[in-house]
Amino acid sequence: MEQPGFFSRLSGFAANALRYWELRRLIYNAALATVVVAHVALAWPVRMAAPVDVVLGLFFLAVLANVAYCAVYIPDIFVQFAGLDAAWRKGRAALLVVGTAFAATIVHFIVKGFLGS
Repeated sequence: MEQPGFFSRLSGFAANALRYWELRRLIYNAALATVVVAHVALAWPVRMAAPVDVVLGLFFLAVLANVAYCAVYIPDIFVQFAGLDAAWRKGRAALLVVGTAFAATIVHFIVKGFLGS
């Protein structure tokens, strides 16, 4: 039996990664939004000289956070190519927790600086 080609395998692994990670992007975004909302609530009333700039800055950071989330595909596809699918099922959950905690920590300090709190 002929082995599937590189691009065929890559396509299957990428589809597997997309199915797993895109559903969990909601968890990631909810965690980061919770950090932002908590900071805004604790700093209320927020006195900002240019609230539009702050909103645009937060939008920019939200886009960057979602671009950073895409970095998860690199180790995911690499591990799948290595043939460690069974072990990776547990590793994916750990990567989600650690990555989300790391991103939430970064967001905490950035929003704290934005709001001056």
